[in-house]
Amino acid sequence: MEHLPVMFAEALQQLAIYKSGIYLDCTFGRGGHSKGILDQLGPEGRLLAFDRDLDAINSDYAQAMLEDKRFTLKHTPFSELENIVASEGLTGQVDGILMDLGVSSPQLDNPERGFSFLRDGPLDMRMDGNSGVTAEQWLASVDEKDLVKVLFEYGEERFARRIAHAIIEKRVESPITTTRALAKLIEEAVPIKDKYKHPATRSFQAIRIEINSELDELKSALQQSARILKPNGRLVVISFHSLEDRIVKRFIRAESGAKYNPGKLPIKEIDITKGILKKSGKALKAEPQEIAQNPRSRSAIMRVAERV
Repeated sequence: MEHLPVMFAEALQQLAIYKSGIYLDCTFGRGGHSKGILDQLGPEGRLLAFDRDLDAINSDYAQAMLEDKRFTLKHTPFSELENIVASEGLTGQVDGILMDLGVSSPQLDNPERGFSFLRDGPLDMRMDGNSGVTAEQWLASVDEKDLVKVLFEYGEERFARRIAHAIIEKRVESPITTTRALAKLIEEAVPIKDKYKHPATRSFQAIRIEINSELDELKSALQQSARILKPNGRLVVISFHSLEDRIVKRFIRAESGAKYNPGKLPIKEIDITKGILKKSGKALKAEPQEIAQNPRSRSAIMRVAERV
């Protein structure tokens, strides 16, 4: 069965694809969105995709798609999109940008990547397995105060202090090296259990976000996207938790309104800087039918903006 990413039809619809357009898929993953975009492009169209994960770049489906001359795939974080677009001579010519945030299914399903506590594996969690520190290395050296901050801010974990203290105490005895070991430790540290969510869910999210600088990457990529889109070009972002969605929502709001310096009075129209984006409709969520088929889509929120 062909893999369809979350909110596939909605993403393609909101991109408003022109046959001769130029599009960016900032999170290639299994290539589902990229294939959908290519299917709607004509011979003159072009698609440039990115992924931090070398497994995605080297996958059979990626290599098959690279036979299409309209398609280019880069091994890079999407915070480099402005530089890559410039190197391709496409600055200001981009008709649409798609960002499907979060962890891809192949990453979650592979225990060796360490993203999920449902399968035991090494405590890695890196999006790019060839660079940066692993979750195991980070947990072995992080200060307790900094760990509390990460768990509370990135995981919105109300028992952040208890969990952090338990991790620090445990690592004195022996290193924490596997996903199951960490999950068990967290489960024992949490005094009140949520019957709908595993006690380690928020902490795993927080540590993953920290290891991969996910929110900083997102903020940088959003700012760049506004600069490289052509007039009427579309930005489509699918997020999966409130931290990401809040950043996207605030960015679109900030870039949509008129800006002025409150210290300059009286205010003249010439002094007001106009925003470079406009919000396109309300936030979208997955349809009930999709949620029934793919429970992961339940938390997906899509926001769309257009370059003015």
